[in-house]
Amino acid sequence: MEKYFLETNHLTKTFGKQVVVDDVSIKVKIHTVYGLLGPNGAGKSTLLKMLTGLLRPTKGEIIINGHPWSRKDLKDIGALIESPALYGNLTAHENLLVHAKLLRLPESRIQEVLHLVGLENTGKKKASQLSFGMKQRLGIAKALLNHPKLLILDEPTNGLDPLGIQDLRKLIKSFTENGITVILSSHILSEVKQLADYIGIIQNGKLRYEGKIDESQDLEKLFVDVVNE
Repeated sequence: MEKYFLETNHLTKTFGKQVVVDDVSIKVKIHTVYGLLGPNGAGKSTLLKMLTGLLRPTKGEIIINGHPWSRKDLKDIGALIESPALYGNLTAHENLLVHAKLLRLPESRIQEVLHLVGLENTGKKKASQLSFGMKQRLGIAKALLNHPKLLILDEPTNGLDPLGIQDLRKLIKSFTENGITVILSSHILSEVKQLADYIGIIQNGKLRYEGKIDESQDLEKLFVDVVNE
C-alpha cells in the first residue's frame, strides 16, 4: 500500500469571486521529491501557502501523515515560499538565532544547518551583503532548523547562477536520503526533471496532471500539452 506524507482533498481557495485554487487533490509520497509545475499565476504559491498555514482554505481538506492538518503540524514543516524573510542588519548566524529562540531550539542546531547549506564561513557578513544565491540558501537553512519532515520550496533556484543551481540540486537530493519529503515548485522544467520523483501540473487553479516522472519522457512537451489542453 502506498504511503503518502501529504494529501489534499478537493482543496479550493477563492478571493472574492476569483477562484485561485480549484478543487485540487494531490498525493505526495513519503520520502520523495514532488515537483509542482505550472505557468505564472496558475495557483502554485497559493496552494503552498495553504499547506503552511499562511492561507486558510475556502473548501477541502489537507491530510498530513495520515491525519487532518492542524497548526500543531507546523512543527514538522519547513518552508521557503517566495523570497526568504531575513533581517538585513543581522549575520546568517544571528538570523537563525532569532528563529531558533522562537522555536525553542538549541543554538547548536544553527551550525548544523549552516553547514548543510554551505554557509558556515560567512562570519560577520550581514544578510544584506550576501549574494542572492546565499540568501536563498540561508532561507533554506531557516526552513531546516526545526528538523522538518516536510520541506516546501517555492521557486528555490530563482536568480541563481549555474553553479548555485548545481549546488542546490545536490542539497535537495540529499534531503530525501535523510528522511525528508520535499515539495518543489518551479517553472524550470529541466531542474524538476533532474530532481523530482513525481510531478503535478496546475493550470488556472486546477490540477491537470499528476504522475511519476519518466526519464524517457519529454517533460517540456508534456507540460505544453497539458497547459494548452
